[in-house]
Amino acid sequence: MRVPRLKSLILVFLVAGVAVHAQEAGLVQRALANEARAANGAQHPMRYRLRKSSPRLTTTKEICETADGAVARLIAVNDAPLSPAEEQREQARLDQLLSDPSRQRHRKQSQDQDTARAMKVLRSLPSAFVYEYAGTAQAPMGQVARFRFKPNPKFDPPDLETQILKQMTGELWIDPVKERVVKLDGQLQQDVDYAWGILGRLYKGGTVLLEQADVGENQWRIIHFNMKMSARVVFKTRVFDTTEDESHFVPVPPNLRYQQAIGILRDDEAKATQKPREFAGK
Repeated sequence: MRVPRLKSLILVFLVAGVAVHAQEAGLVQRALANEARAANGAQHPMRYRLRKSSPRLTTTKEICETADGAVARLIAVNDAPLSPAEEQREQARLDQLLSDPSRQRHRKQSQDQDTARAMKVLRSLPSAFVYEYAGTAQAPMGQVARFRFKPNPKFDPPDLETQILKQMTGELWIDPVKERVVKLDGQLQQDVDYAWGILGRLYKGGTVLLEQADVGENQWRIIHFNMKMSARVVFKTRVFDTTEDESHFVPVPPNLRYQQAIGILRDDEAKATQKPREFAGK
């Protein structure tokens, strides 16, 4: 979940398997096609702020996307600016990243592998859900179309990643003008076992919420993500309770290298320290 593009792909393959009824087929199919193109295509790189919170910790980072992968700079912990010691550690980490390009190559490879796995899932989902039109709702961009979705009983998950779709129900909101998904709110209705429960189990009641918006330059991004899941991984029980909010999007040059991005992030922080800086959550 730490990779922004992976969140977009989660949105896509939760939507990708919708089985379409004739009356609403056009809107859903066009919105799905737009999401798939956005996930599989090259987006204009952005600089933005990521605030990630859990019951134990909240971090705020400035992220800069580059041709070498995204670069992050920690700027706040628990909504407070970094202490001198924390700032020193962050500067040392960035220095290591500059002196050892293999660190960034490894991160980029991990991002690419995540993307490849998610796109494999997307291509394998001809019909994971069925849905019904549920009227309209009011969203920040105006009126949107609402659809309820539930698992398609004919869908046979081809791999571990898609098993969760067999038990997911919820709502999908679509902007009828831009023909883009603006919200997905899903809930796990039954436990989901992996390898007959040997590898692990996701417990029913878990939820996933994604909200998407046009952040400028005709770029649609996930601006809010929340996941609450309880799972057993082999013999260990884990609780996932994570919220991510992305904001302050600014385009950056498409040919930007990661070393240049580090310079930009450091320069922005130096300017910010010249005046008081407040962190008030989102």
